[in-house]
Amino acid sequence: MKKLALHWQILIGMVLGVVFGIVMSKFSFGAELINDWIRPLGKIFINLLKLIAIPLIIASLLKGISDLKDISKFSQIGGRTIVLYMISTVIAISIGLTVVNIVQPGNSIGQETLDRLASENSAAAGAKVTAAQAQGETGPLQFIVDMVPDNIFAAASSNGSMLQVIFFIVFFGISMLLIEEKARMPVKAFFDSVNDIILKMVDLIMLLAPYAVFALLAALMVEAPDGDILVALAWYAVSVIIGLACMLGIYITVVALYTKKSPSFFLKGISPAQLLAFSTSSSAATLPVTMERVEEHLGVEKEVTSFVCPVGATINMDGTSLYQAVAAVFICQALNFDLTFGDQLTIILTATLASIGSAAVPGAGMVMLVIVLEAVGLPAEYLAIGLALVFAVDRPLDMLRTTINVSGDATVAMVVGKSIGKLGEPKAQNWDDHLENV
Repeated sequence: MKKLALHWQILIGMVLGVVFGIVMSKFSFGAELINDWIRPLGKIFINLLKLIAIPLIIASLLKGISDLKDISKFSQIGGRTIVLYMISTVIAISIGLTVVNIVQPGNSIGQETLDRLASENSAAAGAKVTAAQAQGETGPLQFIVDMVPDNIFAAASSNGSMLQVIFFIVFFGISMLLIEEKARMPVKAFFDSVNDIILKMVDLIMLLAPYAVFALLAALMVEAPDGDILVALAWYAVSVIIGLACMLGIYITVVALYTKKSPSFFLKGISPAQLLAFSTSSSAATLPVTMERVEEHLGVEKEVTSFVCPVGATINMDGTSLYQAVAAVFICQALNFDLTFGDQLTIILTATLASIGSAAVPGAGMVMLVIVLEAVGLPAEYLAIGLALVFAVDRPLDMLRTTINVSGDATVAMVVGKSIGKLGEPKAQNWDDHLENV
């Protein structure tokens, strides 16, 4: 008998967790039972996500930079690719912030429910206010100063210092490209292996996901067993979907205006890769199909495709970064945790840089969300509640945002190809969806 797909396992865990939590809330011993024997599994899962956050960033980002091969390639195709990826990521995050601030899905949770969720965290909320006031007294360039670490080992010891870690990794990676290939190959081989190991750790951690979502949702329901949370969750999912749809519309518009290719040409050419991305939630697993579709059916020459697509699978996560922005603001709205304009700018920068090192595998986006939440100062006491709010629908949304990630890779490949004269007619003139590869 074929094993049930992970996303179905998670959805089943979500439903069972909600039902179990609501049922147990009717018994006097229910809350104690869940808090003592069920909730710890959710906390362990969250700790595992936080545990691999920095190793995941280091391994994935170094692999992406080292795959550039040499600095001359970086300066021509690489420079344009990185700039376009950064621009598209910022646009995606900005769209996410715009949608979530308009819809305000977190405000669907009633005050009574919110009071129950946050009753034990008043001290932490006060610390946030104090920290925000202290930050307001610093100079305008202090944020940039804080990005440059004076001790990488100290920075790597805290997920809250992720920007400093990313700065060091980028500096280290570019320096690798500037030395002889023979000298850097042992380092590249080492981090390639580390990256494979970290990705396997993500796979193993995600095996706990169905049980963790059950524990997190059960604990949440027993604390606030009314319908407010479910309504807010639905509005949150709608906000993410609206943002992703807007991003896909931007891709189609850019392709039509700059490359002069019709929307139907683009969607027909890339749709098999989109289907695979949707079914696997993995840009890495989709990469061979993405490259084949971009080269054979969208007309981008192999010189561009072989560089842009693999790098994009590592550092271009438009859908993931958009989701992080929506999820972070939603959680803060739901927990009545006010975000200033500066905090939202921090979300843009942190989500952009974090998405660079977001592994192209299912579940990595949740790790990056923890980083974004910690960057805006969300107290650790809030993390379990916040992740419980969004994790229930994370897997279905992960399937959608991975589709956007792959679409973004194809769009940038076409734009870069057009800019250097490497975009022509597709080699495969007839529609061949290659569903056997999917």
